[in-house]
Amino acid sequence: MDLKEIKAIIDLMKKNSLSEFELEQKEFKIKLKRGTGVPHDGEDPSYYARPAMAVPMAHAALTAAPAPAAPSAPVNETEVKSPMIGTFYRSPAPDAAPYVDVGVEVGPDTVVCIIEAMKVMNEIKAECRGVITAILAEGAKPVEFGQALFRIRPL
Repeated sequence: MDLKEIKAIIDLMKKNSLSEFELEQKEFKIKLKRGTGVPHDGEDPSYYARPAMAVPMAHAALTAAPAPAAPSAPVNETEVKSPMIGTFYRSPAPDAAPYVDVGVEVGPDTVVCIIEAMKVMNEIKAECRGVITAILAEGAKPVEFGQALFRIRPL
């Protein structure tokens, strides 16, 4: 199994919200975990792939660190959260206008931003109807899985 295949597995894990993946073949075994950043059951945190000849790889590359604590949303507002680790972009291109600003009305299918992960641009939708009340992430900066990006007041 090469690095390209491992990256494809990681993408599938992200897209399907899987926290653990394990594959064992003749002389190859790989176990991938996402989420806590803490080794489980006595695992060595410096390795995440263990083929017949163990190859060290940074465990942190696959582990999503907990999102920084953001001020909690008011009771009547919904937060749009990042579904992945990546780079947050408010507009489709550096010279283009942002997808949304504070005060803009959005619908469930309205694209509010892009998150770039592994050279793939992923459009993030509002997933609810309402008005943008806050933009919580900074453009062209990294975001974590589960990090609040926007607040929306339902209509």
